[in-house]
Amino acid sequence: MKKLMIYGATGYTGRMVAESAVAAGTPLILAGRNSSRLSALAANLGAESRVFARDDAALIDGSLAGVGVVLNCAGPFAQTADALMHAAIRNGVHYLDVAAELDGYRLAEALDAEARAAGVMLLPGSGGSVAMLGCLAGHAVARTKRSARIRLAMCVSGGLSRGSAISAMTSVTAETLARVDGKLVARPAGSLCQLDFGKGGVDCFQVTLPDLITIWRSTRVPDIETFVHVAGGGFAQGDPSTLPDGPGKEERAANRYQAVAEVTNADGEVFRSILDTVNGYSFTAIAAAEAGRRVLTGEARPGFLTPALLFGIGFAETIADTTIVDR
Repeated sequence: MKKLMIYGATGYTGRMVAESAVAAGTPLILAGRNSSRLSALAANLGAESRVFARDDAALIDGSLAGVGVVLNCAGPFAQTADALMHAAIRNGVHYLDVAAELDGYRLAEALDAEARAAGVMLLPGSGGSVAMLGCLAGHAVARTKRSARIRLAMCVSGGLSRGSAISAMTSVTAETLARVDGKLVARPAGSLCQLDFGKGGVDCFQVTLPDLITIWRSTRVPDIETFVHVAGGGFAQGDPSTLPDGPGKEERAANRYQAVAEVTNADGEVFRSILDTVNGYSFTAIAAAEAGRRVLTGEARPGFLTPALLFGIGFAETIADTTIVDR
């Protein structure tokens, strides 16, 4: 039987994904660069482990023997996605990740035809905000005809992991993009809008999220804008490398995530849907492990897919305590 490989398994998110996969009974291989940490985790979870770095193509190819799906949890994904996507295509292995960085999705777009020819699926964002927001947007779009614009925002609550903080700081300082008439265009940095997560409008700042690619691919709505509202203390300040590994179990339990999608149709009518779920890190771990399990059992199509396209817009509501309500 082919197995699910989790690369970056000893990282904050990777460990939680691995624990969820073990709980689901998924045949598992843990992988990464640190032999001692991998061995300890593998012994604890009763799983096989393999050690390889992203810059050794021959070793990666050999390490993918017996693997049906590789789930990349090793960020920053700008340093890992390229090597692992190409290795997956070379070896006939489906590729998943939990990235929130735009460039990895652009890479999946560029490799779409090559992946199709190889019979390989590229599913970046198999867990986390891309799965969450893609299903929410699809739900809201399904409520109307001739959807013309989507405004999408996520309310982030609680602390960030060290890896997320590094990625977030990069995203905030990078070019702010929106999709206009089907094209990605630059927007002024620091743009704000008021969006309502169910308790009245709050300021949300415009950011470049990979949903600008995935939701366009899933819905073909021509105008898409993405925003974030940060509850509590806001994004971490200073050097993110000094942050703790990530929020603990109690902090995650105390800080749920919300998201809102506002869809405007060609007649100017606005349809709003609100998602409420567990903490984003908990959602990511459960959703990515479930996506890996489902793909391993044959639920896959060649080429660049999104979670909403592959699993349907109801996928997010199957994860933990997730609900979508219409307003």
